[in-house]
Amino acid sequence: MRKTKAKKRILLPDAKHSDTLVTRFINNIMQHGKRNTASNIFYDAIDIVGNKTKENGIDVWKKAINNISPQVEVKSRRVGGATFQIPQEVRPGRKVALAFKWLISYASERNGKSMSSKLADEIMAAAKEEGAAFKKKEDTHKMAEANKAFAHFRF
Repeated sequence: MRKTKAKKRILLPDAKHSDTLVTRFINNIMQHGKRNTASNIFYDAIDIVGNKTKENGIDVWKKAINNISPQVEVKSRRVGGATFQIPQEVRPGRKVALAFKWLISYASERNGKSMSSKLADEIMAAAKEEGAAFKKKEDTHKMAEANKAFAHFRF
């Protein structure tokens, strides 16, 4: 275990929307250090969402993130030779991180032309409380509900 906690890095807000959440999302999209490509994918996806829904794309994206952020998750804990899935509440930072991860991974698995169009489709689906990322959140909640009996093993 560490002696001291790692310091949180301060992220600069993005240039277009001056929001640090957007910067975090772009960092999650980014592969092999290609920030420009990642930001182009995100901004194109937001433009597509804005055109299709006739609403502000960033607002739809934030609503999608809120819809797919899990409240509880299960963690494995070994007690007396048996492994139990113990439901625990999710920290706020981890909620957003899981939502980002699910949104990006399920968008990349979609069938579509470009990553930006696939991401836009997944964002719109998540905002309407449908799609694979929202289903993942629902499955996580169901698993936590099913293992509620082991909550007393929480550490």
